Amino acid sequence: MDLEHVNEQLSVNLDVAIVTLFPELFSTFLRTSFVHRAIAERKLTVLLEYLREHGRGKHRSVDDTPYGGGAGMVMRVDCVLEAIESAEAKLGASPRAYRVLLTPQGRPFTQAAAAALATRGKVVLVCGRYEGFDERTRSHVDEEISLGDFVLTGGEIPAMAVVEACIRMLPGVLGNEQSSEDESFSAARDGWLEYPQYTRPVEYRGQAVPDVLKGGNHARIEQWRREQSYARTVERRPDLIAGASTRKSETS
Repeated sequence: MDLEHVNEQLSVNLDVAIVTLFPELFSTFLRTSFVHRAIAERKLTVLLEYLREHGRGKHRSVDDTPYGGGAGMVMRVDCVLEAIESAEAKLGASPRAYRVLLTPQGRPFTQAAAAALATRGKVVLVCGRYEGFDERTRSHVDEEISLGDFVLTGGEIPAMAVVEACIRMLPGVLGNEQSSEDESFSAARDGWLEYPQYTRPVEYRGQAVPDVLKGGNHARIEQWRREQSYARTVERRPDLIAGASTRKSETS
């Protein structure tokens, strides 16, 4: 794949460099839906930094056997850090960008984390592979992010998730700014899950659209939506209710 061709077509509000061993995985992703729109409207720049170019020896190795023994291979700190610094130079980051490792050991990625990351301006996302990173790598980054309590083969899918979550926060990307407020985990909804949504047909296989949504009473609709949002959150994610209560008590 021609990386220069890919990078030339991706161009400002949020500049992201992705350090990866598999840049080809991003080809379709960066040309699809809102990601493509953000790039086309110059709200987002994405640069792909091929980690193999910073490898060692004849085979451009970026991993090695772990000291002390054990299964698998570990990503070398020198190769990873050189790739990060190369990506930052291409981004024009000064003195450097906000550096993020994508690893199962990181803190869970949330809507609030996406909103914060979207304001960083210039970000480097580092995709792990093999058995993970040399521990010394961690001292050269600002944050470690995980999608959840599970393990993937690499960090490329998490990188896509992070980029997509962040660009939804950029003004104008969604078209309707209220879209990012009336959804699950939004601060406008106290971080609760989104209320149920309906569209045509009015009735389908014995299930009908609730009458309140057809009545045109917007105050009653809003009340219904908040009640439904609360009930759904209590049922499916009671931890979000507890979290919201804790945040309110801390700020009061």
